[in-house]
Amino acid sequence: MEIFFIVLAAVFPVVNPPGSALVFLSLTRRAPAEVRWFLARRVAINAFFVMAGSLLLGTFVLNLYGISVPIVRVAGGIIVAGAGWKLLSQGSQKEDDTPDNIDKADYRSLAFYPLTLPLTTGPGTIAVMISLGFSRSPYATATDELLHISMILLAAAVVAASIYVCFAYASRAEKLLGHTGTDIAVRLSAFILFCIGVQIFWTGASELIQGVLHTPKPG
Repeated sequence: MEIFFIVLAAVFPVVNPPGSALVFLSLTRRAPAEVRWFLARRVAINAFFVMAGSLLLGTFVLNLYGISVPIVRVAGGIIVAGAGWKLLSQGSQKEDDTPDNIDKADYRSLAFYPLTLPLTTGPGTIAVMISLGFSRSPYATATDELLHISMILLAAAVVAASIYVCFAYASRAEKLLGHTGTDIAVRLSAFILFCIGVQIFWTGASELIQGVLHTPKPG
C-alpha cells in the first residue's frame, strides 16, 4: 500500500483531473450530454492504457529507438505548451466559431487526440510512468516485482476513475460558475497547462544540458 500511495501522489498532480476537466469542457461545450459522457468514459479508459503501456513497455520502446526520457520531456513539453497557448489565445472565440450542427462523430474523434494525449495523460505522465518502470530493477523476486507492478496499475486505475468523474460532471461546474466564470476558469487552466508544458520542456532541457556539461572530454 505504501507503493500505491507514493505512485498516486506522484501521478495525480501531473494528470490533474479537475484542471483537465475544464479544458475538456471548453472543447466539448456544444456537444450533447450523451457524447460528453461517452468521451469521459473513453478518455478515462485511454488514459489508463496510456499509463499502463508507458509503465510496461515504455522502457523497451525508448531503448528500441534510442530515445532518452529527457528527449520525451522536451518534445512533449512543446506539444503541451502549444496546446495550452492555443486554448489560451482562442478561448471563447473557439466556442463562437463552432457550428451548431457539428456531427457527434467529430467530437468522438477527439477522444484520443487531443483529449487523452497530450491534454490529460501527456508527456509528464508518460515520463513518470517510465521512471516507475525503471524502478522495477531493485526487486529481485518475481513476487515482489508482481506486487510492485500491481500497486502501480491500481494507482493508475484510481487516477483513471477520477478522470471519468471529473470529466463526466464538468458541465455541473459550468452551471455553478456561470458562463463568465467558466470562461475565466478555462483560461486560467489553459495558462496553467501552458506553464506545465514549459516546465516539462525545461526539465528535459536541463537534463540534456547537464548531460552535455558533465560528459568527459576525450583526451
